[in-house]
Amino acid sequence: MATTTDGSMRPAPADSSRRLRGEIERLRGEAEQQKALAHRRAEFWTKVDIALGFPAALLAGIAGAAGLAAADARVPAALLALTSAGCAAGAGFLRGDRRRLANKRARRAWAATEGMACVKLTQERLGPEDLSDLLASRQVALGAYDSEDSQPGP
Repeated sequence: MATTTDGSMRPAPADSSRRLRGEIERLRGEAEQQKALAHRRAEFWTKVDIALGFPAALLAGIAGAAGLAAADARVPAALLALTSAGCAAGAGFLRGDRRRLANKRARRAWAATEGMACVKLTQERLGPEDLSDLLASRQVALGAYDSEDSQPGP
C-alpha cells in the first residue's frame, strides 16, 4: 500500500497489477470451463436431435408403407404413425437444433474470451482496461446463448 499526498491509502502498483493478473486468470479459467461445457451441451443436443428425428422419419415411412400394403395393416400403421408424430412433436418441442447452434455460438465466444485472457496474461503490465475488455468479452459469451442466428435476406 502507498500513501498519497492527501493521506489516503492506495494499493501499490505491483499489488494492483497482481490483483488484475489474478482476476484475469480467474476469467480465463471460467472461460475454459464454460467452453468445455458448451461443447458438451452442443454434442448432447446433436444426439437428442438425431435420436428423435431419425426414428420419426423412419417410422413415418414404415407407417405409410404398411398402410398401403394391406387393409389388415391399418391399425399397426396408425400406431407407427402416432409414434412417429410423437417423436416429431418431441423434437419440435425441445428444439435441439437451436440449442445446439446456441451452444456452438457460446463455445466460440468463450474460446475468444479464453484466448484474449491468455494474450493479456503474456503482457508484462496490465491495466484496468485489460480487465474491462475481458469483462465485455465475457458478457458477449453469456449473451451468445440467447442470440439468434442472423437469417439470410430474401
